[in-house]
Order: sequence, then structure tokens, then C-alpha cells
Amino acid sequence: MRPSAAIVGRPNVGKSTLFNRLIGERRSIVEDTPGVTRDRIYGDAEWNGRKFLLIDTGGIDPSGDGVILNETREQAEIAVATADVIIFMTDSRTGLLSDDLEVAKMLRKSGKPVIPVVNKCDSVGALPGSFYEFYELGFEHDPIPLSSVHGTGTGDLLDSIVGLLPPEAEEERNDDSIRVAVIGKPNAGKSSLINRFTGEKRLIVSDVPGTTRDAVDTLVDRPEGRFVFVDTAGIRRQSKVKDSVERYSVLRARAAVERADVCLIVIDAGEGITEQDEKIAGIAHEAGKASVIVVNKWDSIEGKDSGTVKEFDGKIRTALSYMPYAPIMYVSALTGQRVTSLYEQIKLVYSQSVLRISTGMLNDMLADATSRVQPPTDKGKRLKIFYMTQASVAPPTFVIFCNNAELFHFSYRRYIENRLRETFGFIGTPIELVIRERGDGSGS
Repeated sequence: MRPSAAIVGRPNVGKSTLFNRLIGERRSIVEDTPGVTRDRIYGDAEWNGRKFLLIDTGGIDPSGDGVILNETREQAEIAVATADVIIFMTDSRTGLLSDDLEVAKMLRKSGKPVIPVVNKCDSVGALPGSFYEFYELGFEHDPIPLSSVHGTGTGDLLDSIVGLLPPEAEEERNDDSIRVAVIGKPNAGKSSLINRFTGEKRLIVSDVPGTTRDAVDTLVDRPEGRFVFVDTAGIRRQSKVKDSVERYSVLRARAAVERADVCLIVIDAGEGITEQDEKIAGIAHEAGKASVIVVNKWDSIEGKDSGTVKEFDGKIRTALSYMPYAPIMYVSALTGQRVTSLYEQIKLVYSQSVLRISTGMLNDMLADATSRVQPPTDKGKRLKIFYMTQASVAPPTFVIFCNNAELFHFSYRRYIENRLRETFGFIGTPIELVIRERGDGSGS
């Protein structure tokens, strides 16, 4: 997996400004108001030939309270747990504060390498007197002075980040294993399913929701191939937090999805599709991950007949209307019913997510599609589509060049996506279409 570095610190120290500078684009919102960034934001960074994922986080306010502050803190904790290197950002103008010391305690517990950074050293020449206070943090690496606004010091920071990333041999996947996130609301049978995959009781299984607390990776060698199953645990619940278990299941699912190639979305057959299932499935969809919908505990449904599956299918397709591409499997982790069939489904949707189509074949399909259904017109202007090409995989992403992006209506986008699926498959994977006007580098 690609190595990553997370920028953390208390609110309003300049994390988003640094993030935008290091990735070379304005992706994080930058304002003087503390707490503008709440969720983690990701961007690609590169320095001296090393590529890594950079993570911007919301400010950690150790003394703050409230739902939003708790969510921001939890998002930062997930970033720390999943990153290889931590960039601990502070502010020379305020000097070392007690909140900085509290954040430092949290970072020491992570066991990750921490690079302390003192931001807003904007003046040319001597460092501000407050800079030397930050040596009191006591990290192994000395504080680095920088100005995220002017860019001074960022080279030293990038040198330090790259020096602490895992060796390149560890960075690249050296086998053909498929990483599978098993996601779903508490007590849907995720751990039972992984135990069935491994053939042994590797994970704690309990009827108490939220039993799994830590991230667990389980390697399984099968005739079908190598699979790494990622159970959807993440951060530990805090005893003082009063929010529901369901919200934590979403946070854990998000952390697992980020590390996976394929998602198994586990639904409890006894409860049917719920609003929480919709939220968790949406995480996989928005992340562009190949997915299989797994209806577990199918053995518990009494009086099944030929119409039962059709009825369940209809309810799932209605609730998860945004992901009609995902196959549905009915299994029982308890009895093992159809569990082994999931291996082939995982392989199928993964292969479809990394499928590449030549530009020639794409444009043959496009010519046929536009001849069958003419591109739309608006106020006398007709959409002209020149050509399309595939930009990337996982998810398959296609760039379509046209004369006017505004004329490329949603309904015609959906039509082109459906034609792509009818022609090439793309079973189990979302598809992204990027619409560009010829000669214009902006997307739509």
C-alpha cells in the first residue's frame, strides 16, 4: 500500500495551508476560523521521486466538547492510526500551549515517527524566540521552522518525511493478494464471516455490538488466490463519549475501506436493509471501491420460497439505488452456506475495477452510442462529443472531450455509463466520467 503522512495539531495552526502547498493545489478550505476542516482530506504528494499520500485533519482540541469536536478528534485519531509518519504542526505566534502538550501525549502513544513543525516563522533572518520553546515537546526529531504561506522550510520537512517513510520494497505490493474490507453495522456477522473464511476462530465473535475494537488483517491462501481480509475495527471507543455505536461503525468502516481493494458490504438478513447499511455502503461507493453486497444470516430466514430472494433484491436495489453495479450474494457465516462462492465474486469485481480498455475500443463504443441516441441540445446548441479515453483504474475513470461541458446533462452521462457497462462489463465497480471541453484543462 502507498505510504502516508498525516498533518495533525490543534485548530488554526495552518495545517490546511501546508497541505495545499505540499500537494500543489488548493483542496483544503483555508480560513482563519478554527475548526473549518473536520474530516480527513487526502492528496498525492511527491518529493525526490518518492510518492506518498498526504492527509489533512481537523484541529484537535483536547479541552473541547460537543459532537462536532468529538468527530473531528476521532477523524484525526484515525489518520494517526493509519499513517506511517505524523507531521505535528504548531504555531510560533502563540508559542507552546498546554493543548500542544496534550496533543503531543496522544501522538507519543501512537508509536509512529513524529516530525514537530513550527509554522508561521514568516520573517526572514533570525527565528522567533518562541521557536525554541518547542524543543520541550521532547520528540526524537528536532522541530522544523517553516512558513506554510511562503513555503520556506517545506524542503526540509519533505526531506524528513521521505526519510521516515517505509522502504520502497515495503511500499510496493509484491504479491497478487486482494485486500478485502468486510464492512457493515455492528452485529451483522462480519467477524463470523472472516472466521469462516479462515477456517478458525481468529476474531472475537459476540452478540454484543461493537465487540471488535482494533484493526485486524487476516491473510487467507486459497486455490482461488491470496486474500487479505480487513475487519472493520479502527479507533477505540472513549468511555466518556455518549454518541451511538452506529456512528463508530461508520468511522471504523471508513478506515478499513481506505486500505482495501474490494468491499464486502454485510447486511443482516433478519433486520433487512437499514438506513445505517445505506450509509456504510455509501462509504464504499464514494471511495470508488469495487463491492459485493453480502446478505448474511440467510439461514435464519424461515419460510423462504422462490420469491424471497427477489423480494430482498428489490428492497436492496431500492435502498442502494446509487450502486446497481454491485452483485448481491446470500450467505450464512454460521453454516458456511455459499461463503466459498464469495472468493470468485471478490476476484471478479477486483478484476473489473482494474480493467483497462483501449482508446480505439472506447471510441467505437462511443460512436455506436451517439448514433443510437443523439447527444442533447439546449437552446439551439448541440453537444458534440469528440472522443474519450481511459485515465485510470480502481475505479475505472474515463475522460470525455466535448464542445460544451454544460450540455453534457446527467441523463446522458448515465446513458454513456450504461453503454460502457453493457459493452465491457465493469461488474461490481463504480465508474467515473470526467467531462472536459476540448482545449480546456478544467473538468466537470
